[in-house]
Amino acid sequence: MSWTDRIGGRLKPRDLHILLTVAEAGSMTKAAEQLAVLPPVVSKAIAGLEGTLGVRLLDRLPGGVELTPHGRALVRRGRAVFDELRQATTEMAFLSNPGVGTVRIACSEAIAAGLVAEAMDQVARRYPRASFDVQQGPAATILRTRHERRADLVVARIASTDPEITLEPLLHDRLLVVYGAGSSWVARRRRLSLADLADAPWILSSTEFVSDGPVRRAFAAIGQPMPVARVVTGSLALRYRLLRSGDFVSLMPETALRLGAVPPHVRVLPVEMPPWAVPTAVATLKGRTLPPLAELFMGAVREVAGRMPAPESKLGVGSSPS
Repeated sequence: MSWTDRIGGRLKPRDLHILLTVAEAGSMTKAAEQLAVLPPVVSKAIAGLEGTLGVRLLDRLPGGVELTPHGRALVRRGRAVFDELRQATTEMAFLSNPGVGTVRIACSEAIAAGLVAEAMDQVARRYPRASFDVQQGPAATILRTRHERRADLVVARIASTDPEITLEPLLHDRLLVVYGAGSSWVARRRRLSLADLADAPWILSSTEFVSDGPVRRAFAAIGQPMPVARVVTGSLALRYRLLRSGDFVSLMPETALRLGAVPPHVRVLPVEMPPWAVPTAVATLKGRTLPPLAELFMGAVREVAGRMPAPESKLGVGSSPS
């Protein structure tokens, strides 16, 4: 039997959409709730797909369902099908009315606060009807959104050897040492070097603990071990709050400090830190053309990154980051 006879004329996009929803939800009941249909409708659609393809797509388990190897293959390609259809409608809408559409971006909180926010502001001012869907998380997590076609592009500090991903380096961001304007810990010391900060009450993120990261490299260069973190968090909002009322010392990307909405109580110490060895980059799927609005956004990200100062540019002690 040919592909057309067995699948082409019988495979329904609606049934495929139901399968994708079941895969995301982890159960047919939850998928039915999300789709606003009765559970038998979902069950019948899955059974129809399995009958058409001649393979089992889901294993029915007591706690829900799990994709079989056949099911994972269909879901992976099914996402691509719907992503291409979405892109087609986006391109047609753009041709009819340039600047209308949604750019789907995945990035970390720090990159969202700096590079992405600045580029988004530029595009939004030029195209008032453009909209943005921003997904945040760690680099390894958000890169999956590009594979799963849930984001048009990923902006992250990441080194990927994935043959399906194209990376365009933007810049080597630098970490700056920051403290709160009312910090008595800093006020008691007239001049501070990196060695003086070894016993400081640090706020660090998990990414700043990596073996080849700037923090370890900087302290290793002066013969000191990695400082002990009093608070470990990836939240900029939490860092800003703790710096406002405590004696904490922290690190923040230069892009977030120069481009973001930084509270006035945040101050920068003139302590030398090496830039990240891994550049901040834009990740896209290899061989896939971006929607027109996403291309415009990517161009804005390039322009913003190009305006960042050279690594040797310093901010003075007690200075604001703007």
